[in-house]
Amino acid sequence: MASVNDVVIKIGTVNGTGSASANGLLMKSIFRMGIPVVGKNYFPSNIQGLPTWYEIRVTSDGYQARSNRVDLMVAMNAQTYARDLTELAPGGWLVYDSTWPRSKLLDRDDVTVLGIPLSKMCNENFDGARARILMKNIAYVGAVAALLDIDLDTIKKLIEETFASKPHLIDSNMLAIHLGYDYATENFVCPLPMKVEGMDKTKGHIIIDGNTAAGLGCMYAGATVGAWYPITPSTSLMDAFRSFCSRYRVDEETGKRTYCIIQAEDELAAIGMVLGASWNGARSFTPTSGPGISLMSEFLGYAYYAELPAVVFNVQRTGPSTGMPTRTQQADILSCAYASHGDTKHVLLFPCDPAECFTTAQDAFDFSERLQTPVMVLSDLDIGMNDWMVPDLDFDDSRIPDRGKVLSADDVENMEKFYRYLDVDGDGIPYRTLPGQNPKGSYFTRGSGHTKYGAYTENSDDYQEVIDRLLLKWETARSIVPEPEIHYSKFNKAGILCVGSSDGACKEALDRLSAQNISMNYCRAKAFPFSASVREFIEQHDVIYVVEQNRDAQLRTLLMLDCDADPKKLVSVLHYNGMSLNAEFVSRRILEEHSKGQAA
Repeated sequence: MASVNDVVIKIGTVNGTGSASANGLLMKSIFRMGIPVVGKNYFPSNIQGLPTWYEIRVTSDGYQARSNRVDLMVAMNAQTYARDLTELAPGGWLVYDSTWPRSKLLDRDDVTVLGIPLSKMCNENFDGARARILMKNIAYVGAVAALLDIDLDTIKKLIEETFASKPHLIDSNMLAIHLGYDYATENFVCPLPMKVEGMDKTKGHIIIDGNTAAGLGCMYAGATVGAWYPITPSTSLMDAFRSFCSRYRVDEETGKRTYCIIQAEDELAAIGMVLGASWNGARSFTPTSGPGISLMSEFLGYAYYAELPAVVFNVQRTGPSTGMPTRTQQADILSCAYASHGDTKHVLLFPCDPAECFTTAQDAFDFSERLQTPVMVLSDLDIGMNDWMVPDLDFDDSRIPDRGKVLSADDVENMEKFYRYLDVDGDGIPYRTLPGQNPKGSYFTRGSGHTKYGAYTENSDDYQEVIDRLLLKWETARSIVPEPEIHYSKFNKAGILCVGSSDGACKEALDRLSAQNISMNYCRAKAFPFSASVREFIEQHDVIYVVEQNRDAQLRTLLMLDCDADPKKLVSVLHYNGMSLNAEFVSRRILEEHSKGQAA
């Protein structure tokens, strides 16, 4: 019996050979057929020449996490044939370029190998070395289309859209498609015992990566200043912001740009520029990754104590040190939560996919200005640089940015005296002014010891009064950050808790566990400090499986510190090899721990 709309395709190529466009064409064609799909890119940190892979998961259930199996491997890199073959699930299929003979030693009895002379066909039909390499990639798209029964008209329409401004390329691309498609149909039984079949499950959805969505969210949030130092995997976030601003942030009458983007000399300068811009009243931000957070820590502590708004996007990657720049992790949770020396706590937001990157970006600026403190959005490489299917991005046109307690010139004029660090309302948040509005609103921005009136001090009581007031503000933050996503039944005594990109694998794991008659509740925390709902979720269960993508159980540690959670209840499920999390790992580890509990 054929498997329909449940297939994982993996393409192994050489970095820098132009395969990204072909892989995108393949994935988008399946999406256009109404079939849920997600794309994961595994690429080296050098510019070109090393192996790279792109994995397309087709699933009628709409799962977005990486699968733990590969059904169809397109092996276009001779150096990785052996590795590609081992990754195939039993009963899988391997497609390779048979222009040159390959060793029979690579055969597996439980895998079917299909040779297609892609290079030979492209050499005979196209001129120029570069064109032949590029068209060879398009040709394997045609072969896969035949093997899986992907609609050719859909592929053609996508090619026509892509090359609308270069119509001469449409015919050459379609020729390459047919080279692969026709060879496969003439030489193999097509489709394979697995195929795709049109559905209606992608309506109202788009394919987008998290960095692009976050850049768009920053623009919609009203950000006008961005400063950054390039670092993988966050650079494309600023690239996206620049692209959107160049289109939508230009004065129609004068042609002048109404935004400022600065590539700083390093991350220290970048965060300093962001703080200067925010002090002046501009919504400003910087995207970075773990090493950048390390460098920004002193300035982040300054912003916390001086009470300056700032938004930082940390697109996390593996560490420590340089680590593996093009692999994903959630290993910056603690370094971000307590960045800088002294008693410092930072608000963290955890989007789970590109759609939440878009909305969380807007929330981050509101929270930052409302609380007058840095807010860090913890995405990761899996979210930021991979292709996700998410609902159409929606913006509420009636939304008004929350600038927080900013006094106008008239407000200041009518005050007897303005004190920058005085808590008037009892919520720990003082009022602020913007430079140049009114001389009565001037003040020293204090990163050194200061009183509630803004004066310098080394008096113990005056210092402690301000530090305690910042803790009160922290509790105010707890009451306004996003509530967790919770799926709860009073009959379940066990639950799963996670943040960010672990969401997809955990939800799929819940389905797998349910199929084995093991039912669990679920909580995805969306912010730190944790709301009362997170604490209550932990208290209502006998055991909580804390799923996270780091070695040292950083989320579990944070739960114990911030929620006073019983460590005996919190069982770690840790995944930290740099690959994105998958449901098989989560369900297997929970079953192992569950069995231990049953035995005890």
